[in-house]
Amino acid sequence: MFFVNWLKRHFVVIAGLITLSYLLLPNIVVTVFSFNKPKGRFNYTWQQFSTDAWKDPCGVSGLCGSLSLSLQIAVWATLGATVLGTMIAFALVRYRFRARGAVNSLIFMPMAMPEVVMAASLLTLFLNLGAQLGFWTILIAHIMFCLSFVVTAVKARVMSMDPRLEEAARDLYAGPLQTFVRVTLPIAAPGIAAGALLAFALSFDDFIITNFNAGSTVTFPMFVWGSAQRGTPVQINVIGTAMFLVAVLLVLFSMVIGNRRHKQKA
Repeated sequence: MFFVNWLKRHFVVIAGLITLSYLLLPNIVVTVFSFNKPKGRFNYTWQQFSTDAWKDPCGVSGLCGSLSLSLQIAVWATLGATVLGTMIAFALVRYRFRARGAVNSLIFMPMAMPEVVMAASLLTLFLNLGAQLGFWTILIAHIMFCLSFVVTAVKARVMSMDPRLEEAARDLYAGPLQTFVRVTLPIAAPGIAAGALLAFALSFDDFIITNFNAGSTVTFPMFVWGSAQRGTPVQINVIGTAMFLVAVLLVLFSMVIGNRRHKQKA
């Protein structure tokens, strides 16, 4: 009876831990196999502990080049989607104009639409325009599908803002630009940052839309997919583990900064 009562009290915590463990299991497997030394081409079974891949993460031809390309596209796509998405979010919340409802609905279409549909549509557009498939077509495509996620994140933040804060700034003789920079932008910053991080992750991770519009250009997800057909090098696990650790460190850093600001306000 005691165990049943204890289980009822902690059921939500236990379920959360089990779910989190399940989500992190693939990352753990990737990390473990980054220290493997396979005997064949495929890194699917544990053979021998080795740090050779960590010593030479660019040992596989084309891996670091594709990684660098993916990072460049993700950074530029994030900047483009964040700037455009932030302006669209403010326009949808703060202004009334014709077709506002239609625009609101269209914003969610890329999020609900299967990626293969958007990928094929963009490919048709680029081919009809006579554009050469490569870096720029990938970048345009990534900005297009990341835009909706940024708008959604920023829009939710802008809708929760207290307009009296901006009114108080204007009452204190702050100009429109000064009010935006010193009041509006800092309040909206968490939503903008969330949208930017989401856009970066989606852009870097995308395969379907990129594969349709890449031409002969090879990004990191496409390199991983191509390598899996011939044999999976351990260096792919190394890169995956390194990026996972960087993401965890960024989250921990943001939590520390947030806790410090909370204590300062208290």
